[in-house]
Amino acid sequence: MIEFFNQYASFIVFIHVLSAIVWVGGMIAIRLTVHPSLQMIESSQIKLEKTLDIMKRLLNLVIPMIIALIITAVLLAIGEGLKETELYPIVLVKEGIWIAMTIIFIAIYIKHNQSEKLFIQREFAEAKESLKLIPNLLLPVNISLGLIALYLGVTLRGF
Repeated sequence: MIEFFNQYASFIVFIHVLSAIVWVGGMIAIRLTVHPSLQMIESSQIKLEKTLDIMKRLLNLVIPMIIALIITAVLLAIGEGLKETELYPIVLVKEGIWIAMTIIFIAIYIKHNQSEKLFIQREFAEAKESLKLIPNLLLPVNISLGLIALYLGVTLRGF
């Protein structure tokens, strides 16, 4: 495993960082630019339809990023031998953060699917209500956690 890591270290780090950037950056873009723009749409039905579509696209983009992040995190921790260093507690905290973010992502995914089903059934008020938790709590928490994890990642790299 260490030999594999040494041979592909730059690529593994690149995929790890790219995955984190796409995940966290996607959430930031959605929450700080797309969401406020969607609020300017007067028709609540069109606004809801566009919100569900944009969220679905982001969720589908993020799923492979989460998988890549987990795989590369394991490769990095083993390949760099971090378990035997004083940095290992930071690794554990960082991994705990990504696990918490994944759990929140799953909650967002479930909420989105519930809202989409309600929308298809033309229960627009219920679909809108079902989504409220995402921009008001779940995304801000995941963005905050993601930024902390990114900072810890930079700390682990020694910059």
